[in-house]
Amino acid sequence: MTIYERALELVPDGAAIGLGSGRAAWAFVALLGERIGEGRLKVRGVPTSHETAAVAEAHGVPLIGLAETPELALAVDGADEVDPNLNLIKGYGRALVREKIVAAAARRLVILIGEEKLVSRLGARGRLPVEVVPFAVSLCERRLTALGLRPALWTTNGSRGVTDNGNHILDCGTGPIDDPPRLEADLRAIPGIVGTGLFLDAADTVLVGTGADFRLIDERRKTHTSGR
Repeated sequence: MTIYERALELVPDGAAIGLGSGRAAWAFVALLGERIGEGRLKVRGVPTSHETAAVAEAHGVPLIGLAETPELALAVDGADEVDPNLNLIKGYGRALVREKIVAAAARRLVILIGEEKLVSRLGARGRLPVEVVPFAVSLCERRLTALGLRPALWTTNGSRGVTDNGNHILDCGTGPIDDPPRLEADLRAIPGIVGTGLFLDAADTVLVGTGADFRLIDERRKTHTSGR
């Protein structure tokens, strides 16, 4: 059994669920579409990005807006780093703000990753995305630098990258982060910052693996199991 098949077992029939962004999330969406097409599952999805919406539509997954459902049964997403306490860094796919909103609306957040995303401390991969409104880019760059970070404006094809929300992203160079909650508070105190890639105390379940073998880490029950 793959992590995507295991994640599907967690989806209640008839539910509304959050659909994350990135390769792992899109692989899950593709498999979800197969099950829906076979008539084995009825699900509506809330996408966290335009790209995810396009993948879902291509695979026949019905979509709704977050305003159309008061609560999501769960959200399935990927992550760029996962520490031993299941704290996350997300946002390399540039959808971090919508991913955080959908995660907050879900009763359960299921994260799908490969072994390489497991880290002993957040920041080990040296990059923390921060989304900022365009008007505040220069101010945010100065304030982030004052915090000891190394902000670099995300560009694509030689131009400033723009998120689905119409904002920009500063990729902040970090080393291992000593105090993630304190850093999150310091970042959110800067005017113009819309959201950060720090997802603290957000994940409920992490599925680790890329092939037929996987490990499940469930924070709430403090269990670690393996499966096929």
